[in-house]
Amino acid sequence: MTVHFIGAGPGAPDLLTLRGRDLIASCPVCLYAGSLVPEAILGHCPKGARIVNTAPMNLDQIMDEIRAAHADGLDVVRLHSGDLSVWSAMGEQLRRLREEDIPFSVTPGVPSFAAAAASLGTELTLPGLAQSVVLTRTPGRASSMPEGESLKNFAATGATLAIHLSIQNLGTVVGDLSPAYGADCPVAVVYRASWPDEQIIRGTLSDIQNKLGEDITRTALILVGPALAGEGFDESCLYATDYDRRYRPQSAQSPWASWQHGDD
Repeated sequence: MTVHFIGAGPGAPDLLTLRGRDLIASCPVCLYAGSLVPEAILGHCPKGARIVNTAPMNLDQIMDEIRAAHADGLDVVRLHSGDLSVWSAMGEQLRRLREEDIPFSVTPGVPSFAAAAASLGTELTLPGLAQSVVLTRTPGRASSMPEGESLKNFAATGATLAIHLSIQNLGTVVGDLSPAYGADCPVAVVYRASWPDEQIIRGTLSDIQNKLGEDITRTALILVGPALAGEGFDESCLYATDYDRRYRPQSAQSPWASWQHGDD
């Protein structure tokens, strides 16, 4: 018996890995976060599977379901939205599974920031503008922020920021970031990335609050940074004609020339 944790992706049912789909189809028990995982993904469950929406359940109740399946020797698929490596609450579940010696596996999913960037049609790391992406959030009821992990500190790096779970704190986000990035820094708010009702609101730190509708109060990602403009960046050396690399040596004297021809 194994508990298979699977990242169900940002919302579109087809943004699911083949491994995830196949594991769902093989498990007689499915626990899913119903507030964010689309029901269409449950269509991969086998006929007669026990399907449980864990949205109204606490951790103890979720563990009771897993223990019952473990006692019956039934594999479990545990579906969370996005990717499991960030803000999934998987860690606390894994800790209990380890304590009880219940086997588990983890299958990654498409994260929301990647889906949002795809919807925007942008690369978040552009040469000369930003070469780092910071995934962060603001403090909330569910979790505080460790000392030092502040928006002001992250803004000082000039990186592209992907700010999750913070749309209700947009005013604080703007206030904390404006001194470092400037009022004209591009901002994009992507609501329910990849869902049928996706919305994209573009602006700057100076006007994004006025552009945001009152109906967007959750499930929205805030992206901030110069790279969002998609302008004024350098071309990568990777495809430059004079860039000497393993797969495209520029001369017979290149250290890669003998490698390309299969010489020792």
